[in-house]
Amino acid sequence: MPALGNIIRGVSGMTSTEASNNLSILKPRLGPKARSFQVFSHIPSLRRARRHAMLAGESVGFVPTMGALHQGHLALIRQAVQENTHVYVSVYVNPTQFGVNEDFGSYPQTLPADLKQLRSLTTEFWNDDSLGQITAVFTPTTQDMYPGLKPTSEVDGHGSFVTITPLSSRLEGASRPVFFRGVATVCMKLFNIVQPDTVYFGQKDVQQTYVIKRMVDDFHLNTQVRVVPTARENDGLAMSSRNVYLGKRRRKVAPVLVRALRAVRVGFTNGVTSREELLSAAHSVVDEELAKQRALPPMWRSLFEVDYFSLADREHLTELDNVNPAHGAVLSGAIKMLPVEEAQEDEDLGTGDGKTTVRLIDNLRLGMPSFPRQSHSRKSSSPEL
Repeated sequence: MPALGNIIRGVSGMTSTEASNNLSILKPRLGPKARSFQVFSHIPSLRRARRHAMLAGESVGFVPTMGALHQGHLALIRQAVQENTHVYVSVYVNPTQFGVNEDFGSYPQTLPADLKQLRSLTTEFWNDDSLGQITAVFTPTTQDMYPGLKPTSEVDGHGSFVTITPLSSRLEGASRPVFFRGVATVCMKLFNIVQPDTVYFGQKDVQQTYVIKRMVDDFHLNTQVRVVPTARENDGLAMSSRNVYLGKRRRKVAPVLVRALRAVRVGFTNGVTSREELLSAAHSVVDEELAKQRALPPMWRSLFEVDYFSLADREHLTELDNVNPAHGAVLSGAIKMLPVEEAQEDEDLGTGDGKTTVRLIDNLRLGMPSFPRQSHSRKSSSPEL
């Protein structure tokens, strides 16, 4: 059998449809498909399983998560089983990506429900011989992940960290200064532990995908990065584990963010290219919704704040004054759904009883393919988002 890396390179150059039809050659299977997965809580046992797959010449795809799984996570896993013999999923709430005053303590941790969803997926994949299977779920402790100093969320805190600048200081990084340091650090640790052939991330966290791709390239990590389209609710709201905080009232208003982004896209489609004109469409949408909410009594309204709207270059996420239609741009935004001011009797306020500020992020591509062409090189390609 030729080396797996050579097989992967041999697929490159195909259209995404051709590659999809030939993905079985990336998944050599020397034994029967597993009916279920093992749960690993410690690093040595997971590494032994990974080594067994490597010696068997079987590929491993990896989906890192913080749990509270939803259909967006499941879409990543479904993509991964199309391309790999084994799919490993991690469930770990990483403390270093939360700021001092953020919601680490209240972040939803639902491991039993997560494992139940993953077991249902294994049943879904079992009868299709063209698909791989979830074979490992990694649930490490913080002591395992940070064996030295206790992890810190202080901007100037001590510890062993990975920083990717200047990408990490823009957009989300401006509001959350330790977030991408924590993300890059935990992903470097997980990639070193799992040694995946391919890792899978969602487009919703678009800046995160840029940071991870930059880290993979700059540190010569022997993996490739796949970006899977954002999973959305019927009204367009991007799926997120934090949506459980919204409750019924704030959930109804939350799609204002994607409506604002879509208004910008309409303008761009109609020939508008200047930053000022494009982003004014987004601000018009949110201003109108905010005025509507402020006119309601406190027991009925859902107030929010705009953190930012960004119109950025697709290569480096630097802000643009004008969009070159031939090159396109990444349009993104973030809002904060503020705590409920006055609850109604027996109202569904969501996890946290409506007291938690809920940060929502989203993004759209302007003048760019709806989904990046799949690359089958082990080296991650430049972001084509």
